[in-house]
Amino acid sequence: MVHQISSKKTESIPNPFKNIDAVILCGGEGKRLRTVVSDRPKVLAEVGGRVFIDILVDRLFAHGFNRIILSTGYMKEKIVKHFKNHPRANNFVFSEEETPLGTGGALKKAGEMVGSENFLVMNGDSFCDVDLPKFYLFHTEKEGTLSIAVTAPRKSLDYGVVRTNPLGQILSFNEKVVGGDGGFVNAGMYFMNKTILSLLPPQVAFSIEYDLFPKILGQKCLAFISEAELVDIGTPERYEKAQKFFSKQA
Repeated sequence: MVHQISSKKTESIPNPFKNIDAVILCGGEGKRLRTVVSDRPKVLAEVGGRVFIDILVDRLFAHGFNRIILSTGYMKEKIVKHFKNHPRANNFVFSEEETPLGTGGALKKAGEMVGSENFLVMNGDSFCDVDLPKFYLFHTEKEGTLSIAVTAPRKSLDYGVVRTNPLGQILSFNEKVVGGDGGFVNAGMYFMNKTILSLLPPQVAFSIEYDLFPKILGQKCLAFISEAELVDIGTPERYEKAQKFFSKQA
């Protein structure tokens, strides 16, 4: 079992995220979802009566984050317009890609705007109610370069599988393989130390899942286990499941 920080320590920090930047990767084209959501980027899809990315940013604000960097690409003008009208519009910064950069290229571009030593990165099309204060303390106390939130294995070919040793150090990271055999599912939520930006590949467009994570396993890469359910809207089937999940939360 991976060591996790006790809740008593989190209570001593009233707002650990006041000066921590959060990056949301929301530039994907969402091709698989277009049969049900075609007039907007998938992060603006309505789920349970709410715009999906609003669920994510409201949760970040509730935890005390003050600066959110939105990495945009496909239909970026609609995302910019949406947040220009947000009640906390001044808390958003936009990293706008002109051509598709992949998750890695998007991180590299957005990383130029990151001001905090440690920062949160999360996918804009998935939700997992990870205990963020515990996750952050886990990352900082273990001095991680990269800490990945992980959940229970799934029988699917469409999730990244993370395998660890008993100390929580990541031994392997594989995209789109069947879970099990001690592996955990990548929840698409990461705390990173800013030193990771110097480890990014030289190419402009690349994937963090394929081209970065497997190559930096010797750089204090850690896994934080969460029992929270992972919900995403990447396909019509999962979008329908997300509708039911958030309808129950309302």
